[in-house]
Amino acid sequence: MPLTPLQTYFPIGLVLLVGSGLALVLLLLANVLGPRRPNAAKMSPFECGSVPVGSARDRFGVKFYVVALLFIVFDIEAVFLFPWAVLSTELGWAGYVEMLIFVATLVVGLAYVWKKGVLDWAE
Repeated sequence: MPLTPLQTYFPIGLVLLVGSGLALVLLLLANVLGPRRPNAAKMSPFECGSVPVGSARDRFGVKFYVVALLFIVFDIEAVFLFPWAVLSTELGWAGYVEMLIFVATLVVGLAYVWKKGVLDWAE
């Protein structure tokens, strides 16, 4: 017997309903059963066991963000080397030349940011 369009979406609706219900029940239980005695020690920000120094709204230097972005870029670029290494024999010389171009581009980019002094932390 073929299913009607409404019957085909029933499992999806059931999962959404159960998930939403579970989220609401857990929020309600956390609100009802949670601890309710705040004090100065509990309300202070926790920073790896250290006493907080200064405001949480202090600005970081742009250099921090640039180094973080460079790390992400070069880390993701390095991930592209693994599939190439696995398939290097199947790709042949064409794949080898393409990967050399790719790595050369990375080296030029690294040399550029190094020359600009982005990677120097002492200032």
